[in-house]
Amino acid sequence: MKNTKMLAKMFTVMLFIAVSLTASNTYAQTKTKKTMMKDCCMMKDGKMMVMKDGKSMPMDKDMKMKNGTTCMVNGECVMKDGKKMTMKEGDCIDMNGKMDKCSMMTKSKKMKTKKHTMGMTYTCPMHPEVTSDKQGKCPKCGMDLVVKK
Repeated sequence: MKNTKMLAKMFTVMLFIAVSLTASNTYAQTKTKKTMMKDCCMMKDGKMMVMKDGKSMPMDKDMKMKNGTTCMVNGECVMKDGKKMTMKEGDCIDMNGKMDKCSMMTKSKKMKTKKHTMGMTYTCPMHPEVTSDKQGKCPKCGMDLVVKK
């Protein structure tokens, strides 16, 4: 009887630890995905781009945000009250209409400041068949080419 109670307590403690670890890992992964995968419109390399579900693509039509702001392909944004502004390099507007500097741009600029190393091959994340021996843009989708691993 004493051994059964001891086993039951040990099982309960181990179950509690397992559930706690699983819950904390799930929360951490969800939080990371939400901060990294912000849907937005951004000005990148002089072109309007759309970030949707973590994928960047050229903006091909005007977009209306939830707060009534309209972003146009030429980089001009018209607020609900009629006020106009033009997006500059690195500007970002999320789907709620909030403007800020795009955190995704920071990573891209850091990559561009690295010196070119001989023998590197660059490829498109969306089109692995597109390769180059130097940095550039994918001719199919306009995304930045990344170092092939």
